Amino acid sequence: MEQRYTKRTFLLEILTILLGLIFLIPFYFIIINSLKSFSEILLNTAAWPKEFQWNNYAEAWKRLQYPKVFLNSLLITVFSNLVIVIFNSMAAYRLVRSPNKISKIIFILFISAMVIPFQSIMIPLVRVTSQLGLLNSIPGIVIMYLGLGAGFSIFLYHGFIKAIPREIEEAAIVDGCSSFCVFWRIVFPLLKPITVTIVILNSLWIWNDFLLPLLVLQEQNLRTIPLATFFFFGQYTKQWDLALAALILGIIPLLIFFFFLQRHIIKGITAGSIK
Repeated sequence: MEQRYTKRTFLLEILTILLGLIFLIPFYFIIINSLKSFSEILLNTAAWPKEFQWNNYAEAWKRLQYPKVFLNSLLITVFSNLVIVIFNSMAAYRLVRSPNKISKIIFILFISAMVIPFQSIMIPLVRVTSQLGLLNSIPGIVIMYLGLGAGFSIFLYHGFIKAIPREIEEAAIVDGCSSFCVFWRIVFPLLKPITVTIVILNSLWIWNDFLLPLLVLQEQNLRTIPLATFFFFGQYTKQWDLALAALILGIIPLLIFFFFLQRHIIKGITAGSIK
């Protein structure tokens, strides 16, 4: 049946376009002001640049030591996602396939941890991390991201695994597969949509995180992009021209990653609710 293009549809399209433009306004201010001189930013932040200052990006690249901080951010994000996916997918699978009171209690504890503000545990966390010798190390912060991201990731995996028919696993067991083999060869490949969703959402969080790296990575050679950008803001001066250029340099890799994988987000989230 052919659908008619009504006035209501037209108004909804206009409203959607306006909302899209509103969401793009912050990007406009960041991009435009990253191409201005410091004095021009102070005079009028909304105006178009009188002269494009492309040198801001070159100077920000140099001051950030961009290759080094980019590599630090990349290593932390990649390895954190790796351990989050491996350990939390196995944990969620065991909780789903062992439907008893203990599993339910453990699952509730993981979910409850999601509502605890990080600020309330950051001092004990740093103290314990220091005692374990994990400060100023990439493996140390990766372990912390594993713990902090466990609740949300297990919650998503838990809902998705419940939609997988158990008969598939039983058939594999009959053919001689062990529990370990069933998970990695049968179940885990089926988790691809939700795994991509978890990787995207955790990458957005870990790549842009500022507070935990500030507390844990105190050595200069371990700085991430958000930490390095912070040092453009001193006690007496704020180098907005370089800071905004640095923000663009930090956003670009994540935008490229997000645009390549964004189609999996809705698919992954909705698939866990459909049985």
